[in-house]
Amino acid sequence: MKPLRMIIVAVGGQGNLLASKVLGEAALIEGVEVRMSEIHGMAQRGGVVESAIIFGDASSSIISDGEADILLGFEPAETLRAIGRCSANTRVITNTATLPPFTVAIGKGNYPEVNEIKQILKEKTAGLVAIDAMALARKAGSPMSVNIVLLGALIQTGALGFSKENVKEAIKRRIKPALVEMNLKAFDLGFEAAAAGTV
Repeated sequence: MKPLRMIIVAVGGQGNLLASKVLGEAALIEGVEVRMSEIHGMAQRGGVVESAIIFGDASSSIISDGEADILLGFEPAETLRAIGRCSANTRVITNTATLPPFTVAIGKGNYPEVNEIKQILKEKTAGLVAIDAMALARKAGSPMSVNIVLLGALIQTGALGFSKENVKEAIKRRIKPALVEMNLKAFDLGFEAAAAGTV
């Protein structure tokens, strides 16, 4: 398989690393080589967490600026902040529910309008799927399933080329048994939202 480069960006606590593990497991089920690396930026304090995943034959897990084929963003401002990793050929899937940083809460910073973020992402990349993953996660039963909602949206786009069934199997293997059904529902809700073309 020709290498497919994917960046996942999130705020600490949003489940970026679990999402990466589920995708890694799905790659193994699909018979695709996978390499991963993570960068933690004060994750426990709401800082950014970034995962780089390369599917296919690659000698490194480093994704340079402009090289990402897919950008999966769990928080819209962090998705925008990662735009430098994208090119005009990158597919972007992002959550539209915001988690403004502490500096905004105390009036020391500004948070961009979500519609402006979406417009910039649309203009600079090959395609955008933007969904309110938090609302869908709550509908599934827990706000902690935002990550799995976004995986559903990702898989629906076909950008990764993995089957829905294999990713669901990976969820069953990687998530605690008591939480599997809720997360499968979250996956389906994300898949359906992306199919509806929500932007």
